[in-house]
Amino acid sequence: MLCLSRLMSLTAGIILMLSASSSFSATPTVLVSSFAPGDQGGIQAYQLNTETGAITPIHRTSGISNPFFIAVSPDQKSLYSIDAKNFGGTEPEQVAAFQLDSSNGKLTLLNRQSTKGTASCYLEVDQTGKSVLVANYSSGNVASYAVQHDGSLSAPVSFFQHMGASCNLARQKEAHAHCFVISPNNKFAYAADLGIDQIVCYSIDPATATLTPNTQPFVRTPAGAGPRHLTFHPNGKCLYVINELANSITRYDYAADTGMLIERQTISTIPEGFTGITHTADLKITPDGKFLFGTNRGHDSIAAYQIADDGQLSLIEIIPSLGKGPQNLAITADGNLLLCANMPGNNLAIFHIGADGKLKSAGRPTVITGPSCIRILK
Repeated sequence: MLCLSRLMSLTAGIILMLSASSSFSATPTVLVSSFAPGDQGGIQAYQLNTETGAITPIHRTSGISNPFFIAVSPDQKSLYSIDAKNFGGTEPEQVAAFQLDSSNGKLTLLNRQSTKGTASCYLEVDQTGKSVLVANYSSGNVASYAVQHDGSLSAPVSFFQHMGASCNLARQKEAHAHCFVISPNNKFAYAADLGIDQIVCYSIDPATATLTPNTQPFVRTPAGAGPRHLTFHPNGKCLYVINELANSITRYDYAADTGMLIERQTISTIPEGFTGITHTADLKITPDGKFLFGTNRGHDSIAAYQIADDGQLSLIEIIPSLGKGPQNLAITADGNLLLCANMPGNNLAIFHIGADGKLKSAGRPTVITGPSCIRILK
């Protein structure tokens, strides 16, 4: 009886572990946008083997011109993409709404709306799926949209023009909004503005897609830093910003009740003594909150950091990104793989993430035209 009891206990434990692991798909669909004009641009869907890192193309949607950035709704039934015939030109660009088949990545156009800006470079969907945000780099402004019942977008609901400048005369003569990210509690939205060295803070009403300046309307970054992308720690207590011009990452304490940010640390993304031209791009944190990765374009590398309990970063390693200009990163839901879009290098590189946070190549990078944004479906 004792042996039988022990066997039943072990069996139950195995079933529990299998049940827990089944919450992550072993072969998720991965979407990668190609930043290119006309029919060269588009969104490629792949099937990813999360054990081996092998990736297989399954569908391609063409005719989405210069889809620099894409975002997916929480229910994975809708996808939103930048759509720009002349990216960064004088005419406002568009955000396109698509119906998404998450099993194969097939997209069906629903509608398009003006971004009310140029060089539109970031999209975010709130946790209810009712609001979409856009950041426009060249024109230095941000806007929001309400999502209709079918996933299509309303005309812009809120619009804010950023104003100001900073100390880098070549890059910071005016505002350049580079990302627009919603807080974990879905109450606040933060726009990293490279041109004015600020994280601009808004309150958001997800039900109506209405934005209002927060009580703390902005927080400054180090002078000349050029904040580009930002992300929250899974514990909801810290915000990390990667600085394009200073090649660094700055950590802020985040107060979930007020949305207030307090600067705590800045750490370099490049090796000591490096004097070449390089600019950071993206950063991502593993789902368990243990590791952060940031990209260097020019040095063409990925910097890996360990995250302490208090959010402090310490460098683990800086390794080659296996392609030119690492633009965007994504991490699988199980935390085992890091995907890196080397945009000017025209490839997608995949790395295994070790228990120590170190990266190991999963094999030869996959050739793809101008990969600019990665989304991994559940």
